[in-house]
Amino acid sequence: MLENISFADNLIIFIYFIVAMAIGLVAAMNQDKNPKDYFLAGRNMGWLLIGSSLFATNISSEHFIGLAGAGSVHGLSVGHFEWIAIFILFILGWLFAPIFIKADVYTMPEFMGKKFGGKTRSYLTAVSLAAYFFSKIAVTLIAAGYLLGRILGLDMITSTVFIVLLTGLYTVIGGLSSVMKTQLFQSFVLILGSLLLTLYGLKDIGGISVLTEKLPSSYFEVFKPMNDPAFPWTGIIFGAPILGIWYWCTDQYIVQRLLSAKSISAARKGTFLAAVLKLVPITLLLIPGLIAAVKYPNIRGDAAFAYLISGDLLPAGIKGIVIAGLFAALMSSLASIFNSSATLLAIDVFKVRKPEASQSELILIGRLATIFIVVLAILFVPLLRIINTQIYIHLQGIQAFISPPIASAFIFGIFWKKARAKGVLWSLAIGGALGFLRIITSYVNPEIVNSIEVLKLYNEIQYLHFAAILFLVSTGILVGVSLFVKEKSESDLQKDQDSEINEEPRIEFETAPLEKNAV
Repeated sequence: MLENISFADNLIIFIYFIVAMAIGLVAAMNQDKNPKDYFLAGRNMGWLLIGSSLFATNISSEHFIGLAGAGSVHGLSVGHFEWIAIFILFILGWLFAPIFIKADVYTMPEFMGKKFGGKTRSYLTAVSLAAYFFSKIAVTLIAAGYLLGRILGLDMITSTVFIVLLTGLYTVIGGLSSVMKTQLFQSFVLILGSLLLTLYGLKDIGGISVLTEKLPSSYFEVFKPMNDPAFPWTGIIFGAPILGIWYWCTDQYIVQRLLSAKSISAARKGTFLAAVLKLVPITLLLIPGLIAAVKYPNIRGDAAFAYLISGDLLPAGIKGIVIAGLFAALMSSLASIFNSSATLLAIDVFKVRKPEASQSELILIGRLATIFIVVLAILFVPLLRIINTQIYIHLQGIQAFISPPIASAFIFGIFWKKARAKGVLWSLAIGGALGFLRIITSYVNPEIVNSIEVLKLYNEIQYLHFAAILFLVSTGILVGVSLFVKEKSESDLQKDQDSEINEEPRIEFETAPLEKNAV
């Protein structure tokens, strides 16, 4: 029992864990008949499960802590990423989803590999797995450790290891079906928890009108000046959509939910539901940050949210629901990361090297891969203290350095018929190297970076502006190489592919027509 919260709060948290685990384990029954069942939930998911899974996968502990924390410093401008996501979800459902579903693939690297060869597939697999560890897993766990330490007084390492193991259990056993069915329950819990926190917070400070009375007008500026270090309007317009396209439309972490759809109509209705649910963080996660700025004027950043929960704002019982919502957000995202990473390892690594593997072998590898990812996540926990305290902005920054080349490759690779394998591969390689260099300069001792004028200027480019520039550079390389570098003939390409292990022939993907029953 947690000593610093009431018996009622402890009981509610305990019930949450019991229900979540029960749903996950029951959903695991009969989910190991074939790889399609384990990795894609039998491709039989309806719109409700898809929509709730997209939402719960996206909303994690860094949203609760980081979005509220950033809101306490920057105000409403932090919500831009959430607003943009709503529109991009419609692009996902109506433009990308039909193409991905009709391609009959398990993963996004597999999809690109079918058209642009094994090297592109291997590159995207490696980058995706690295990104999961150094952005998604890292940020999720550091936010969780911060949350559990500040609010519940728990040791960061012990508590995060416990959550990782608990989440890994039903993910290992049931695969994607367990993850998605558990997320339906978790979505309800995290929405209820954030709603209660917002309502009690507004009641405590005297209503929403107090926010406008006591906070500076800058908190309510939707568009910040071009020289704003965090959210310049130019970066929001030209850079943030690139991050959104990469995250929502090309990342295995998200798109795997769409690949489980029983129909294109179900996928579209699911993305519509997720778009509606994305209104939640704009109101129920961002407003608590503004409330914290009023209630605790000397507290800013990620500590703001912890003060709201650990203080006297929430009565016994209600606090337990809010904390359960935080656990739901944490576990839902971790489960998606574990499952997506395992799918990449099983389909894009193991199956490529052993194409004759049986269905039972692939499922076994999927489970072993999940265990491997869980163990690595546990070993990774002690290193998480190096991440800066503005978790939400940190996450967006890392994604800004990773996403532009991949977004460019998918957009032009799918919708520009003249795109060639060499153009895509060179674009990914050079764009990826430029992004990686920016990540390195962000963590190297500033004195070393500033001593080299070129690196100093490179490191000083605002991260959203950097994303826009890197997208243009990557696109220029892709187009230039595709147009001016002669590729091998189709017969030569086929010979090369035949020499690669399990390489699939190049294909062209056509945009699917709209369905009559689509939402």
